[in-house]
Amino acid sequence: MDAGLKRELEEKVYAGERLSREDGVTLYESDDLAWLGGLAHHVRTQKNGDVVHFNVNRHLNMTNVCTASCAYCSFQRKPGEKDAYTMRIEEAVRLAKAMEGDNLTELHIVNGLHPTLPWRYYPRSLKALKEALPSVSLKAFTATEIHHFETISGLSASEILDELMDAGLESLTGGGAEIFDWEVRQHIVDHRTHWEDWSRIHRLAHEKGLKTPATMLYGHIEEPRHRVDHVLRLRELQDETGGFQVFIPLRYQHDFVDMKDGKVRNRLQARTTMASGAEALKTFAVSRLLFDNVPHVKVFWVMHGLATAQLALNHGADDMDGSVVEYKITHDADDFGTPNKLTRDDILDLIRDAGFRPVERNTRYETLREYPGPDAARREAPQPMRL
Repeated sequence: MDAGLKRELEEKVYAGERLSREDGVTLYESDDLAWLGGLAHHVRTQKNGDVVHFNVNRHLNMTNVCTASCAYCSFQRKPGEKDAYTMRIEEAVRLAKAMEGDNLTELHIVNGLHPTLPWRYYPRSLKALKEALPSVSLKAFTATEIHHFETISGLSASEILDELMDAGLESLTGGGAEIFDWEVRQHIVDHRTHWEDWSRIHRLAHEKGLKTPATMLYGHIEEPRHRVDHVLRLRELQDETGGFQVFIPLRYQHDFVDMKDGKVRNRLQARTTMASGAEALKTFAVSRLLFDNVPHVKVFWVMHGLATAQLALNHGADDMDGSVVEYKITHDADDFGTPNKLTRDDILDLIRDAGFRPVERNTRYETLREYPGPDAARREAPQPMRL
């Protein structure tokens, strides 16, 4: 990058000026990751100091049966496939209750687009889960699922959100976003929820007082300009509603596990490679620099690996997600080597080892507990390599 342009971008960042689309594309063209990381770290420090947030959460997927066959997805199954499943509400409650220990604060629920489950299954499920776990926040359903509920119920998204909130919904999830630009989206998504409906549903949720996350699936067939476009669409919506709490870049995963049944559901892997660690860190940095009006950027360690997740904390991220258990969406798609679960102590160690101060939060990013930061004496002494 030209030295003068570099100085110009630095001045804009340090002055707190909003970066443009052209600035975003230029940042992606830079091969100076240390410089990019430094700029992003400045912004995350201005917003969040030396804090890294985390929560104690569990993931619950009540069905993997789905009408869609998205090109990147290995989670979905068709009716009648051997490992297709749909939980009865009582089964979902029993499984959730078994996850309750260790001061659980959030249940994260995402499902396939089931072709025959009735609409009432979903609010009844939330109501039963809330009754069983009254102190646990329910973060449930993508905008794609809400759009699907409109089809099967005949209700509007506004009516659907009202019913789900009455049943205990406290936040939507951020999924279904993938990449919004149609140039890419038409090749990766096999459902009818695109930017217009995704944004409509999150706008409605924000109007009703819900705070939601936003995501981006990167590292497949998209180009950096598509990532920039994706973030800027979200930034414009955030200007309007202020309802996004966190932005979550999600690294696309290749399919290794599912090939054992002879079906390669991930149709993208033949034409792409997964993003490298350096590309992941660049994506976090540029996203933090562009998305100036969202308070938090989260690194989902399951999809990035623990080492890259720690490095992302120095490249703009300030949230390590939670102590996830049974994350089937990508663990059904990869053999990436990340665990299904990190305990609270594991997360505390990872955050401190990266040089930050852990803060446990709830779904609304309210502080539940602050923990001591890194032990300076320990950090100065040689330590055995973590295996």
